[in-house]
Amino acid sequence: MVARRKVAVVGVALSDCGRVDDATPYALHAQAARRALADAGLDRSLVDGFASAGLGTLAPIEVAEYLGLRPTWVDSTSVGGSTWEVMAAHAADAIAAGHARVVLLAYGSTARADVRAGRRTGTLSFGTRGPLQFEAPYGHTLIAKYAMAARRHMIEHGTTIEQLAQVAVQARANAALNPEAMFRTPVTVDDVLAGPMIADPFTKLHCCVRSDGGAAVLLAAEEYVRDCRTAPVWVLGSGEDISHSAMSEWPDFTVSPAAVSGRLAFERAGVRPSEIDFAEIYDAFTYMTLVTLEDLGFCGKGEGGAFVEKGRLRVEGGELPVNTDGGGLSAQHPGMRGLFLLVEAVRQLRGECGDRQVRRVDGSLPRLTVASGTGGWFCSSGTVVLGAG
Repeated sequence: MVARRKVAVVGVALSDCGRVDDATPYALHAQAARRALADAGLDRSLVDGFASAGLGTLAPIEVAEYLGLRPTWVDSTSVGGSTWEVMAAHAADAIAAGHARVVLLAYGSTARADVRAGRRTGTLSFGTRGPLQFEAPYGHTLIAKYAMAARRHMIEHGTTIEQLAQVAVQARANAALNPEAMFRTPVTVDDVLAGPMIADPFTKLHCCVRSDGGAAVLLAAEEYVRDCRTAPVWVLGSGEDISHSAMSEWPDFTVSPAAVSGRLAFERAGVRPSEIDFAEIYDAFTYMTLVTLEDLGFCGKGEGGAFVEKGRLRVEGGELPVNTDGGGLSAQHPGMRGLFLLVEAVRQLRGECGDRQVRRVDGSLPRLTVASGTGGWFCSSGTVVLGAG
């Protein structure tokens, strides 16, 4: 039996993000990829694995061709926002087994610019084929499905709209420390509640921003770490899970698939939630943060509202800083945002985050983090536990 190699994240980068009106999605892929390779200090010729989704008729073949890559290992898994945590897990397994040496994950989207230029509408439709045909006549939009789940949690567990609003308030507080965040002006609970209603109970600030942007992450086998210019961040464990497509097949609106992916990731990493220094959690809507915190084991089921209302998610003074860059609610959200979670997680573990840098109680840099992505309308989840080198 061949010994499995350790796997590290050795390079991360974002493309230009926020309002980018003069670039194509392909260009954002390339910009992020070049920056991630430069961050790692590795030559492009070492990249023999590539993973991407969301662009091209034959993803990731078209994007690899655009980047000038000829990979011998590819992944085009597409499960919504959790795609990138799932891909990172697949890449780590491939590298550990000797099927690849260096794998590049890349993403880019001009979601905001496309709406602005009239290339697409602001309403995201997943079509009416398959199971979705039974819900489409009733006007089920993506946000309505999340809103329904949030309302169920409020009914069953007494979660209040003010508690959900606290997620947005604290995300904005973290974004205020991030010079690259799209929105940095502080907001209050009253500001969140007073906004225009989008889908009951969500007002505008309960919902993620729409932006442009790209990201890239480079994973490598342990023998290449010594050649890198950055400190390695080790992939310690991962898990994935799928739940449902049709809302009628979701057993419990108050439990996300992170309950399974998180348990698997922590078990495989050999760590407990209580050991995690900060968390990067997919936050297209405030309820996603709250329920994922419960399902990852940071608090009990139904206790998410009480957990978030005490300011625990803030970089400054928070017990468990969450979405330290401001998250999808304030920093950027160009579509499938899961790769941005991994970029921020790695930068924090390497101590590169300036005013928003997380510190442990003794002032030292964080050692452990978890990135958990959610896809669809809680249809899928991928969770990755990372540790500093």
